[in-house]
Amino acid sequence: MNRLFAIVLAVAMLLTVFSTVAVADELPAFETLVLGENADLAADLTFAYHRTDRRELLDGYVKQFQEIYPNVNITYDLVTDYAENALLRVGTDNWTIMGIPTVNKDELPNYFVPFGTTESLSNMYNFMDTWAYDGLSYGVPSTGNAQGIVYNKAVFEKAGITELPKTPDAFIAALKLIKENTDAIPLYTNYAAGWTMGAWDAYIGGSATGDPAYMNQVFLHKANPFSDNGDGTGPYAVYKILYDAVKEGLIEEDYTTTDWEGCKGMINSGKIGCMVLGSWAYSQMVEAGPNGDDIGYMSFPITVNGKQYASAGADYCFGINVKATDEQKLAAMYYIKWLTEKSGFAYSEGGVPIDKKGEYPALYAAFEGIDMVADAPAVAGEETLLNDLNSESELAINAGGNTKIQQIVENAFNGTKDFDEIMADWNEAWSDAQKALGVEVK
Repeated sequence: MNRLFAIVLAVAMLLTVFSTVAVADELPAFETLVLGENADLAADLTFAYHRTDRRELLDGYVKQFQEIYPNVNITYDLVTDYAENALLRVGTDNWTIMGIPTVNKDELPNYFVPFGTTESLSNMYNFMDTWAYDGLSYGVPSTGNAQGIVYNKAVFEKAGITELPKTPDAFIAALKLIKENTDAIPLYTNYAAGWTMGAWDAYIGGSATGDPAYMNQVFLHKANPFSDNGDGTGPYAVYKILYDAVKEGLIEEDYTTTDWEGCKGMINSGKIGCMVLGSWAYSQMVEAGPNGDDIGYMSFPITVNGKQYASAGADYCFGINVKATDEQKLAAMYYIKWLTEKSGFAYSEGGVPIDKKGEYPALYAAFEGIDMVADAPAVAGEETLLNDLNSESELAINAGGNTKIQQIVENAFNGTKDFDEIMADWNEAWSDAQKALGVEVK
């Protein structure tokens, strides 16, 4: 009898495991979800995210979503030092949805639920290859960013700038006009915040080359990628703009005392001419004071063969915890679907819409005639190569390498190292990393 009971129990346990796996495997593909279905779904979700400045807005989204799914409770856990915090907790079960941190792409299946095939999802949504691995997408972008410069239109007008600059030389000349003809700080570096300096890395791909394959394919194999192209394009030209602006005294008097929160009101009131930040920053500057109509957004001042381009890509992507219950996973999918298609979050944040049917915000008016360039994914077998090169070289391009950008400011301000020396050091570090990893250099 005991033996029979044990057999029955074992079979029951196997059936339970099989049932759980089957349910998990039967999660619908994201693009097939229909909001309003499964309205009686019940789950408690924890959403780890970085937008500490949007607590009221995000909590409002939860209330709107609960009009459709009243039994789904969502608690936002908003964290200031998010990038580090998310990496520490990604392998735990104390979150249901999070903005995906900088994990290696081959680790995605360890932490996140796939939303469906990248090919199918990309027919409906933008940037679905941002967190894709082996043909599956593990993250849905919260919004898209175009990479440009937020500026004060009134300051530019007062300075006598009649046309938005399209080349590095024209941009430096515009900054000089601001210094000569206004009381505004021409270019505010946001040095002290640290993370804001990493924005400069975001321009070295599409914005500086016009090539969607550059960042994840060409750059990895390029010999000395930080060398001068001689025509005001490429990574060299991007970083030199910062160096020259500092050297020419076109930034704040004391870069060590910049104030991230304070700069929003400063540019709104005309105390700052411009800042190099992604389009995500535009709405924050508009809302920081009474002069929101003075805030504009322009493309980065590099022209490639007579044409301008703007790098565009995903902001943080929403991922679902692979350790969540099946009910939580399904509820999380519905909420992310609602955020993507119904909330208007991408639009209100001044972002490139994720839903391909979405409208572009008015801030992109100055981008007319400028092609937006999304980075093509790495070729098969090289999905983690950029991360590996970043780690080996310690340059951390587009991966939180803020210190190296701060050092550009320090060297330019103090005159301790000229720009070509800095770029030579970076080339050496990158070349050594390529050799150490056995990367073919072309």
